[in-house]
Amino acid sequence: MPLPFLTADRAFDETAEDVALPFDDRDRWRRPYRPGPWRVGAAALVLLFASYVLVAAVIIAIAGTLSGAAACMAAATAVILCALRLLRMGVWVSARGVRQVGFFVTRTTPWKRVVAVRTAQQPVRWLGLPRTVQGQALTLVTADRSPGDVPPLMTTHNADFLARAEAFDRAADVVEVWADEYRRA
Repeated sequence: MPLPFLTADRAFDETAEDVALPFDDRDRWRRPYRPGPWRVGAAALVLLFASYVLVAAVIIAIAGTLSGAAACMAAATAVILCALRLLRMGVWVSARGVRQVGFFVTRTTPWKRVVAVRTAQQPVRWLGLPRTVQGQALTLVTADRSPGDVPPLMTTHNADFLARAEAFDRAADVVEVWADEYRRA
């Protein structure tokens, strides 16, 4: 049974041309790919843990010790913020530059400093752990730093692209196109 509302996957009109949407703002930071299942699954597990901590806070509040309940609420809030930051991690692009959001650090590189964006076959870290495997990495070459000093923007073995090679190729192509378009401007 088809549902009467429109989804993002379905066109508004079958005869409509493929034109930019009216809210398509090039200055807005956007991720050129969807978060991967490993990242979403980890965030879901963290949020599940936060729900248990919130239930514990309610039980402690009912038992009568409000300071313990406040401590549990603060811990649950910190865990929820960690899950949101985990979902926010990744590569973001806009007309202003490319932004690599990590858990603790965010690096923004303006397009005017970018010399090249390349996909290279090299040893990459598996899910961000110290173990390295052979894979592809999207690297950013800037004018003021040597290519070896800059960590890769994204790899085929990080939490967004593990076992999703086609998604990595599409995302790398999008970032390379944005770089070519905005380096010239």
